[in-house]
Amino acid sequence: MPTYLGFLRAINLGAKRVFPKDDIRRVVEGAGFTDVATHINTGNVRFTTPMRSIAKIEAVLEAAFAADRGFEVPTVVFTRAEFAAIAREVAELGAQHPGLERHYVYLLKEEVPPESIARIEELASDAGEMVVRGRAAHALLGQGYQAGTVDPLRAAKHLGVATNRTATVISALAEKWT
Repeated sequence: MPTYLGFLRAINLGAKRVFPKDDIRRVVEGAGFTDVATHINTGNVRFTTPMRSIAKIEAVLEAAFAADRGFEVPTVVFTRAEFAAIAREVAELGAQHPGLERHYVYLLKEEVPPESIARIEELASDAGEMVVRGRAAHALLGQGYQAGTVDPLRAAKHLGVATNRTATVISALAEKWT
C-alpha cells in the first residue's frame, strides 16, 4: 500500500488554530488511513492508503480536519518519492549556496504557473532568492536578511496554497520517512 506525507498549513500558530500532533494522528486514523505517524508539532504526518489520487487524499484529510477542528486546514500531500526528491533539492541547493542564513522550503499544493515563476525570480536580491522546482519553492536567504522584508519572502504570495518548513525539518523527515 502506498505511503504518503502530508503537511498541514497554518496550525499551532495561535490560540485559535491549535491542532496537537496526537489529535492529527487520531483524525487521520479516523479518516481511514493506516500506519499513521507525526513529527514535531507543526503538522507533519505520514500515512498509508490504497487511494492513488493526491487531490482526493487532500480532500478527505481536509474534510476530516475541518470536521474535527471547526476550521479549515489546507493540506499538501506528497508521495515518498516526491518528498525524497525535494530533500535532494534541499541538499543540492545548500551545497550550491554555502553560508545561507536560512533555507525555507514552501511545499505547494499545485505547481506554480510559469508567469508567476518569472515574477518570483525577479524578486531576487543580494539578500536572497526563491528557487521554484515543481511543487517546492526554496527561499534561500543570505546573511543579514530581515524576516518579512526580503524580496524572496514577498514572493510567497505568488505560490498559491503552500506551507513552509525549514531545510532542517525537510531533511529530518526525508531521513525518517522516505
